[in-house]
Amino acid sequence: MMEDGAQRTRGAAIGTGVTWLARWSLRFALICLGLVIIGYVIGLFWSIVWPIVLAILLTTVLRPPAGWLIRRGVPAALAAAIVLLVAVGVVAGIFVAIAPSVAEQTQQIADGVVAGIGQIRGWLEGPPFNLGDGQLGQILDQGTQQLQQSASSIAGGVLTGVTAFASGLLNLVLALVLAFFFVKDGPRFVPWLVGVVGPRAGRHIAEVLGRMWAVLGGFIRVQALVSAIDAILIGIGLLVLGIPLALPLAVLTFLGGFIPIVGAVVAGALAALIALVTKGLTTALLVLILIVVVQQLEGNVLQPFLQGQSLKLHGAVVLLGVTAGSSLGGIGGAFLAVPVAAVVAVLLRYLGEQIDRHDPTVPDPEPADESVAPPADETGAEDSDDTGEGAVPATE
Repeated sequence: MMEDGAQRTRGAAIGTGVTWLARWSLRFALICLGLVIIGYVIGLFWSIVWPIVLAILLTTVLRPPAGWLIRRGVPAALAAAIVLLVAVGVVAGIFVAIAPSVAEQTQQIADGVVAGIGQIRGWLEGPPFNLGDGQLGQILDQGTQQLQQSASSIAGGVLTGVTAFASGLLNLVLALVLAFFFVKDGPRFVPWLVGVVGPRAGRHIAEVLGRMWAVLGGFIRVQALVSAIDAILIGIGLLVLGIPLALPLAVLTFLGGFIPIVGAVVAGALAALIALVTKGLTTALLVLILIVVVQQLEGNVLQPFLQGQSLKLHGAVVLLGVTAGSSLGGIGGAFLAVPVAAVVAVLLRYLGEQIDRHDPTVPDPEPADESVAPPADETGAEDSDDTGEGAVPATE
């Protein structure tokens, strides 16, 4: 009898486990289906989503100086216009400043490429290849024929590139316009949203959005500082080594810093390639050593010191996020991968906190942790002003 009871108990336990697994498998499948649907909808409206996301990132940079002007009596619209025009002017000034350098040194790079091709031809004619002029000419003729046969594909690629550039320019203009409105009226959004959803759900929304804004703004500012330090150090090194286009390469290094891992590799490879075709193999190796040293300084000293544990994202998560973002959205996806991962991590941490609060086995948090509105130094919000900036109220 005891043996039959033990078998029934074991069977009941197995049945309970299988039932539990089936329920959670169904829930997981529904969650995946929901994510696929969300991704499909975002893909359909990507032409709208991309400018909005870009405008939000710009707003994290432009809102603090605009808030400083507003607190000193400047109207919100005028403050937003001033900071936006100053930002556009600074970026345009940088590109205007590097344009003469690009125009002057392009010929030097072209001459270096021609000389490099000549060296390669000399290597091919000598041992161990021992290719004569006739064989090299035949290879060149075959390459020319391949290019001629691919002329239509090349033309189509150029047309696609021009279309993509025009679309990107349009998205940038739209993002700037949206950034103006976000900077001017952004602090009114959360109180409005709280009023729409009600105080009970609104306090959670306000808390999560406040934390996301703090993490996103901190990430953008710290990443900009780290990228600027990288660009300065690499730019100085390229100038000392006499590499052409040192200033444009430094600017490219700064921009590439916003795409972790991938951006640094692309910018460094381009700098080493230009050094190879203009100064030779030895100088190219020195440039490569310079870039590796600076990147190691960034990864092991600057980012841990400046950014600390604010994002709490493992390096493997960052790499996988950038890879997934680039495969799904190209350069834009790689650029957005880390900020998106950071805000998703904030949401998951908040959900974990709420679960722990309802778990009787978890000790109660300290009273300071139970406040609804985040402190001003965490959210990046300044003192309250007439635009509603500051701590988010539960209702309008």
